[in-house]
Amino acid sequence: MRTILIPVTAAVVAVLAGCASAPAAAPAAGSGSTAAPVTLTSCGLDVTVPAPPERAVTLEQGATELLLALGLEDRMAGTSYLTDAVAPEYADAYAEVPVLAAQYPTAEQLRATDPDFVYSMRASAFGADAVGARTELADLGVPAYLSANDCEDPSLVTGDTGFDRIFAGVTDLAAVFGVEERGAELVRGQQEVLDAVTAFAPDAGDLDVAWLYSTIDGAPIVAGGTGLPQTLTELAGGRNAFADLDAQWAETSWDEIAQRDPDVLVLADLSRGLAGDSAADKTAMLRDDTVTAELSAVRADRLVAIPATEMDPSVRSVDALATLSDALVGFAGADA
Repeated sequence: MRTILIPVTAAVVAVLAGCASAPAAAPAAGSGSTAAPVTLTSCGLDVTVPAPPERAVTLEQGATELLLALGLEDRMAGTSYLTDAVAPEYADAYAEVPVLAAQYPTAEQLRATDPDFVYSMRASAFGADAVGARTELADLGVPAYLSANDCEDPSLVTGDTGFDRIFAGVTDLAAVFGVEERGAELVRGQQEVLDAVTAFAPDAGDLDVAWLYSTIDGAPIVAGGTGLPQTLTELAGGRNAFADLDAQWAETSWDEIAQRDPDVLVLADLSRGLAGDSAADKTAMLRDDTVTAELSAVRADRLVAIPATEMDPSVRSVDALATLSDALVGFAGADA
């Protein structure tokens, strides 16, 4: 019983090695105090940051790891809400940042840190049961930035769901902190991975791929046609078996998965500790159930484990793309 973790091809390994080096050291405190204010439009709200932040707080993992990738850990007053294990390349830097809460901090916990900037990739962080609305924080003199992939108003989440949006977020945050060249370097490195994957895509066999995130009351949750997995599948040269579902993630049935019988199953590897969350748990379930054991992907060992964090738009999504690309190319080559 095994879940396949495919080693990436030599070309992609070389590119990833170049963009996964340790983040650069952050500027000394106060070094950006004479910089001009930066104003950005974030999910329909103008956000003005008067000077590069020195006491930033990130409210969930994607935001945290982006700042760590830019080498800004010593300008962070707090972090919160891990949904997965921190990427190994960020672990040492992450250990330097105070953890405010296991999930979202309360408004009181946030304000106790005296933040000068707040950042999240998830709109739920700014709910009434979390830190409060961004407009409320602005009234307190605390600019709050929300990534464009998950706005408070869903109608504002339009257009590209892939790397252009991720790169735009990197560029915005690099400008806020006055580290534009680091942001440009990070984007360049990830663009090189995209270019390498695009070159391999014709060799991927146009395989049907289904993304299995988790189950709710026994019903599987799969990636639909409007989220990042759709983009990753297309870039890697495959077809999303559930592209017709008008959602980022949607509930389906095991019978429906059996009817579509995808060539490949991508299994979200969640580390929150709940039964059925890990890729190993999902593999065991798929092999033990009489229906799913007959799926082509299960019988042919076409199971690809990818950390759940990498399935959301983030600085780590390029790693998911590289893993998927190499898996599809390997599977297609085995059938040739």
